[in-house]
Amino acid sequence: MTTVKASMAGTVWKILVSEGERVEAGQDVVILESMKMEIPIAAEEAGTVKNVIAAEGNFINVEDDLLEIEND
Repeated sequence: MTTVKASMAGTVWKILVSEGERVEAGQDVVILESMKMEIPIAAEEAGTVKNVIAAEGNFINVEDDLLEIEND
């Protein structure tokens, strides 16, 4: 299991995947908004999204968990 973490503090602007969806390594899964900039967060490994932890509109800090991916 891989946990996708926030690389910076900001607001979850958009969650691009849903639970049960297959993702590839390098695929954008969440977009954060910080200082009026949109920052895409990508999956580091391929797998299936098992749990979306963050919610759109939530403020998150650096290293907060965003979602969990079950690796193949």
